Amino acid sequence: MKIALDGPAASGKSTLAAALARRLGYLFFDTGVMYRAVTLACFKHGVPLDEESAVTALARRSHIEVIPATSDDGRMETVLLDRDDVTWEIRRPDVDASVSIPSKYAGVRAEMVSQQRRIAAQGNIIMAGRDIGTVVLPTADVKIFLTATVEERAHRRHTELVSRGQHSIFGDVLASMRERDRLDTTRAESPLKPAVDAIQIDSTGLTRDQTLAQMLACVARVAPVTGA
Repeated sequence: MKIALDGPAASGKSTLAAALARRLGYLFFDTGVMYRAVTLACFKHGVPLDEESAVTALARRSHIEVIPATSDDGRMETVLLDRDDVTWEIRRPDVDASVSIPSKYAGVRAEMVSQQRRIAAQGNIIMAGRDIGTVVLPTADVKIFLTATVEERAHRRHTELVSRGQHSIFGDVLASMRERDRLDTTRAESPLKPAVDAIQIDSTGLTRDQTLAQMLACVARVAPVTGA
């Protein structure tokens, strides 16, 4: 079975998709890390983000790999960029604020979507992103669109950054989150929106376990949910 989980930045997609994958014994794949890796690659190679052809060319020649977590430092998977572990580098505030730019380029998205579909073909996967139910896996067995207010999402991201010892100002994170939402929902290529047949879950004010319970209920409508 294939499960598509979409939603805006810091809506809890990665954490909850990973938890759901553990519960079901499925593969967890956060597609957003691929676009973050492309953004980081641009920074590392000095490629201007506003030069679409150059960014697309770099995305095509960059080797991005997502593997099971190789460290117990809180990561849910390990992200390799040209064999370098960039799992936490791609969470830097500058990457967070810029990732929507390469994400809107048709060539970049085509390259990433091709890789995502190849991985999904293995089956029994929970894929999290922003266009999984609408573009990457339009025939997914279960489609969930997870969201929360922008203020709550900004608070979550701010708390995450502080917990890792990074400097963070809530107002700056909130402003960045609002701009990220604007870019993601208005881009011409695969804009962020729920699939017409997606089940929408608003996690504002809900605990992780409460939200996970709602997600499990969605899956149970298609297939029995077992496990601890």
